[in-house]
Amino acid sequence: MNKIMTVNNKKYTIQKLLGHGKGGYSYLAEQDGKQYVLKQIHHEPCDYYSFGNKIEAEKNDYARLLKAGLRIPTMFDIDIENERILKEYIQGQTIYELVKNDNISETFLEQIRRMAEQAKSAGLNINQK
Repeated sequence: MNKIMTVNNKKYTIQKLLGHGKGGYSYLAEQDGKQYVLKQIHHEPCDYYSFGNKIEAEKNDYARLLKAGLRIPTMFDIDIENERILKEYIQGQTIYELVKNDNISETFLEQIRRMAEQAKSAGLNINQK
């Protein structure tokens, strides 16, 4: 891929697409040998969800998750004009991938349950089974 994208005039080399959701595209980005997640907000229509200002929602949601005490990747920078967010990249499989491959440990399940309870206690809408 090796495309260049900027976040507040700092250049990052895009290595690959990590994922795509209703809010944007997340890419593995690199600068000076360090890896990041660079999220580009998109405005593609979504039949089941109505959006306001996505970049402000991302910023506010991040603050709410931190306030709730949840361990989440660090948000390093927000480029309001270009609707881009730079976050900490944590190497390894996602919980989704671990569950999908039936490779999740009881330790991870307990962490997920604890995080879901923290979110619920803070009034955040995160599903829990």
